[in-house]
Parts: sequence; structure tokens; C-alpha cells
Amino acid sequence: MANLKQYNMYINGEWSPPSNGKYFESYNPATEEPWCQVADGQSEDIDRAVNAAYQAFQNPEWAGLTSTQRGHLLRKVGDLLSDNVEELARYETRDNGKLFREMKGQLSYMPQFFYYYAGLADKIHGDTLPIDKQDMFVFTNREPLGVVAAITPWNSPLYLTFLKLAPALIAGNTIVIKPSEYTSASILEFMRIIEKAGFPPGVINVVTGFGLTAGSPLTSHRLVSRTAFTGGVESARKIVRNSAENLSALSLELGGKSPNIIFDDANLHNAVKGVIAGIFGATGQSCVAGSRLFVHQDIYDSFVEKLVARVKEIKVGDPMNEESEMGPVATAAQLETIESYVSLATEEGARLITGGKRLGNSGTGWYYEPTIFEHINTSDRVMQEEIFGPVLSIISFESEEEVIQKANDSNYGLAAGIWTKDLGRAHRLVKKIQAGIVWVNTYRSISPMAPIGGSKLSGYGREGGIEAVYEYTQSKTVWINTSEESMEDPFKIR
Repeated sequence: MANLKQYNMYINGEWSPPSNGKYFESYNPATEEPWCQVADGQSEDIDRAVNAAYQAFQNPEWAGLTSTQRGHLLRKVGDLLSDNVEELARYETRDNGKLFREMKGQLSYMPQFFYYYAGLADKIHGDTLPIDKQDMFVFTNREPLGVVAAITPWNSPLYLTFLKLAPALIAGNTIVIKPSEYTSASILEFMRIIEKAGFPPGVINVVTGFGLTAGSPLTSHRLVSRTAFTGGVESARKIVRNSAENLSALSLELGGKSPNIIFDDANLHNAVKGVIAGIFGATGQSCVAGSRLFVHQDIYDSFVEKLVARVKEIKVGDPMNEESEMGPVATAAQLETIESYVSLATEEGARLITGGKRLGNSGTGWYYEPTIFEHINTSDRVMQEEIFGPVLSIISFESEEEVIQKANDSNYGLAAGIWTKDLGRAHRLVKKIQAGIVWVNTYRSISPMAPIGGSKLSGYGREGGIEAVYEYTQSKTVWINTSEESMEDPFKIR
């Protein structure tokens, strides 16, 4: 216990110990051993952080900055992030088990998000309205909301925090970040970059702890104007109920059960790689994981054979090893969830093609084999419910109409993949597939310019692109009477 690194919260520009004096351990998924201690935040700590953010929102040190000046601050964050990629990637890998080379690659790209929003900062504006009254000049402004609560999950802590942080800040808001209790370290290390960038105290705060004792007081706090959440459906339902206390605006990105569709004219070499990237990249712990694979019946056997051969070659191992292709799952609880779904798939009559068991013994890391099942019915629970692990379900199809129906037979609607050389077919499916993101002949591509979000149980609202900025602003309408004539009847609407 004594040699574990200890993290306090970051509140009002200071490193603050928890009000109850308690800390909890964070575990390295590759070793199953605790490696740091994190502050166990309580409602008192949340209140301090939100009040600090509220005061900072009104403070001229922040509120008095021009949008261009806010953009300069974000650009500085991007520069500092570029200088600290490897260090932050090591913290992230140690905390959630993702491949170091994957995190290093992801974080190397993340400065582009800050540069993009820095460039947008002074280009967010209202409109002049062509009003139907000649003596009135009417325009709109876009203004910040106030204090934003950002709740982030354990699978990509920094990336999913940046998606909220950058647009919220350039809009002029202040923010309180509550990372997952499983992966708080990388966010707290990132605050050292924020300190160097020169943000006024209270603009960015981080509180750590558990959902009930930290998340709930934050999302229901009377001074929170917006909550941006990425995570599971059940947690989202609690946040929606909490928002009734403060009537805060919400954006919810809740994952999915995304279809990946392979037609008989597809480039099969690329499609195999795309399927692997979609479900075995990040050990399947991705909101957009392509966990449902639909393969045209004319190429079904040959495609599955090629896919299985490559999957069996996937190198599962230490995430710090540059040769590893898949690391451990992030938590012991998630490993148990994966095991239970694999057992359920067998009970439901699905045929196990490859994988299906834990790798190693207790104490040697939370590793699980890349696993593939063949299904007959899309109604199987394993075809319907998000597993969030390296488990792929395959089913064949005959026609466009059939695969559209099967792909849309889901309570989720976040992402989809389509593999075909027929662009007419691609456009037809893009219109009919119920998903907020559709990739054609690629998968898991990202850009700061592209919105992310879904429908149905995948949530609502958008992150990324200019749309995200609108999520963090509100429109104000201004009426100016240009006439010098006396007022008309005050009891008659103008």
C-alpha cells in the first residue's frame, strides 16, 4: 500500500484530498495487481468542484476572454499533449490494459482535436434574421451554457474526455470531469498539461469516485447546466432521472451492437481486416464494436475460413509488448461478463467456431481469447445485447432487403460497416441502416471534423465536428426596434 502512487482530485486549480480521507485502488489489467490509489470523492467534494466551476464561469479571467483567446489556450493544450504522448499512453495502458502502441497512436492524433476546435473558436456565431417587421432588427447569438458535467468510461478515458472538453471550452463553458473509477489516472495526469497551458483556476476540474457517491451528486447538482455522458444504458437511465433535479441538457453516447455487412463483391482481404479491427481491436471494448457480422451466403464459407485463420493468429499478450495485437479486458467484472455471454451463446444453440475461453490463470491478467460464434437467429440474446469484449457473432444473408432487416433488428443504432464495390448499393444501404455512423469499406475511422452519436438505445446528441459546439451553446434572440415612432397599443402583440 505504501508504495502505490496516490492521486488527489483536481479542484479549482489545486490538488485536493477527498473530504472523507479515503482512497481506493486501481488495478493493472495485465497483472491483476493494484498500481495506484485514487481519491474517493463524496458529495462535499463534488459541491466544491461545481461551485469552483460556476465561479470560474462568471470570473472575468475566463468569461472576459475573447473566443480567439480561448482558441489560443486550446492550441497550447494540443502542443503540450504532443510533447507528452508516450507518458500518457503508458498511464492509459497501465490503467485499462489497451495496447501501448494503440494508445500511443491514438494519443498522437488527439492534438488534432484541440487544433480543430481552437480554429473553430472564433467562427461560432449567430444569425441575422430576415424578420417580417420593417422596423425591427433581429439577430441571434450563441452563448455558453455554464457548468458542464462530463462523465467518461474506462475503455478510452482520454479520447472520450477530449471529445467533451474541447468543444465545451471553446464555447466558453467550464467543466467538471468525473472519470470511471476504474481508469482515473490518465485524466489526472492530463491535468498537469492543463496547469501548464494556463487555464484560470476552476475552469477545468476533475473529481474521482464511484457512481452513487460522486456521479449522482454531480449529475443532479443544481448548478450543472449540461451533462455529457459516455457509458452504459443503465447508468444513462440514472443520469436522466438525476437531470430532473436540475433540468440540465443531456448528451448520451451509450454504445451499440453494430452490424458489419460483407457483400459478395467486396474486397475480401480488406473486409477481413476491417472485421478484425471492428471487433478485436481494443479487445472488443469499443462503443462502435462491429460485434454482429453479416456475410453474403455466396462467399460465406470462404470468407469465414479466411477470417478464422487470421483470428487464430492474433497475438494476445502484454499490452506493453509492441508485438501484442490484443491485450487484456479492463476489469475483472468485464471478464466475468464476457464469460457469461459465451456460456449463454452455447445455451442458445450458437456454434462456437474459435476461442471461447479465458487465457492464463487467476493472477496472470484478465485475458480472453478472440471468440467467434455462428448464429441462426438474430433474436439470440448474444446477437442483441452489448457484450463489450472480443466476441463476434456471424450470420449469413441472401439479399439487400434481408440484411437491412437483420441489421436493423437491434435496440441500438450507433454504427455500421458496409463492404461492397457497388456504390449504388452502398448509398441505398446508408439511407436504410439505422445508425448514426456508417463506414463503407473501412471501419473505426475517426476525425475531429466528423460527428459521433447514435439513436435508439445508443443515445442522443453528437460529439465531434461543429455539431458538438452547438451542443454546448444556447441561442439568444435579440430584438432591436429601429423606429422612433410612439409605441402602439400595449395590449396588442407586435
